[in-house]
Amino acid sequence: MAVATNVPEYGVVLQPEAALTPAEMVARAEAIAATLVDRQAETEERTFYAQDTHEEFLQAGFYRILVPRRYGGLEYGIDTFMRVTMALTRGCPSTGWMYCLGHAHALIAASLFDERAQSELFAGGDFICPATVVPNGTAERTPGGDWVLNGTWGYNSGSPYATHFIGHTLVSPGEGQPPAPMLFIAERSQWRRLSDWGKQLGLKGSGSHSITMENGVVPGHFTLNTHVSQVDVSKGTPGRTLHGNPEYGGGQLSFMVIEDAILAVGMALGALDAYEDLMRSRVALFPPNLPRTQDPDYQYWYGQAAGMIATGEAAVLNAVQQWTEICAQGPAAVTKEVEMRIAAICHQVVDLCWHAVENYLFPTAGSSAVRQGERIERVWRDMSMFHSHAGFAVFLSTIAKRELAKARFGVEDGAHA
Repeated sequence: MAVATNVPEYGVVLQPEAALTPAEMVARAEAIAATLVDRQAETEERTFYAQDTHEEFLQAGFYRILVPRRYGGLEYGIDTFMRVTMALTRGCPSTGWMYCLGHAHALIAASLFDERAQSELFAGGDFICPATVVPNGTAERTPGGDWVLNGTWGYNSGSPYATHFIGHTLVSPGEGQPPAPMLFIAERSQWRRLSDWGKQLGLKGSGSHSITMENGVVPGHFTLNTHVSQVDVSKGTPGRTLHGNPEYGGGQLSFMVIEDAILAVGMALGALDAYEDLMRSRVALFPPNLPRTQDPDYQYWYGQAAGMIATGEAAVLNAVQQWTEICAQGPAAVTKEVEMRIAAICHQVVDLCWHAVENYLFPTAGSSAVRQGERIERVWRDMSMFHSHAGFAVFLSTIAKRELAKARFGVEDGAHA
């Protein structure tokens, strides 16, 4: 895919090393991922990946993958983004998580906001924008149409190097009407990051800090009267029209759950890599104490886990393909049933990967391989922490299943048999 030639018109200078093809972008991520394995402990201690890693990502163009070409981005689409995320997560779950949830929301900005907002939001080219879905804080409208926000929003993965922040608050849509969600994007100058991450069970290095705003100003055109999970794109989006790219008109909710699945696959692949090293370097615990590669039990455990993880990888990449094909069919094709079907696939992917690690790799690696700081131990903690994430534990595990059935059978909310 060619890189835009008109970026100077928008005040953006494309970095030379950012001009990679999609395949080269993924290969670069795989090469960088190999260097992240031995830095996992320092990443956890710092609570986010290092400055030099961030600079590598900048030079590689990772923060421009989803940014539209007209604003200096690469516009490679979600397939490249997800493959880069999977590669980085395989090397270091915290780093992959932080990168993914930092850059992913470029798709929201490029899809849902108008040209005026996008030209300002993407003026820097690179876009790192953590988001939180729980409405919080207070918002007051100024006479000029801007909003003044105060509050603290938790769990903002990607915040250490962020250029923006997406949050939600509650505002009344009219006189005497109950408060409703308002999505907003705040520039980096309008908020500060708190030092409140790193004490959790896992994903200690994911940069998931809280963000606080004290009289932060958000322009009116950086807000939408909706919640990101409730966006209906079936009648088109500003981004689809503006960029002529169907992916900027895709389902936002299904895109977010694909992130969950791709992160789970990346984590599980990292655990499988560690287990393979043990297979090659250690012997079975009981006579005749064969090398693990020759022991029938270890052969089975490895093969079972490898098959489960490979199935998860195949399923999530197919979900990516379904998402892009549905976008190409037109706005009306992005139905609730379609989004919930993709969500159902993604739940099964996460389950497969978790059970591969929990049931086969972690318990048979050996106690010395699951001490604090060992790679399999870290993945187990990270995936356990993953299971407490509301996107998986609440939405994918329960809500999405019901919503898929309701959409399929045309059951309205509040309807009774």
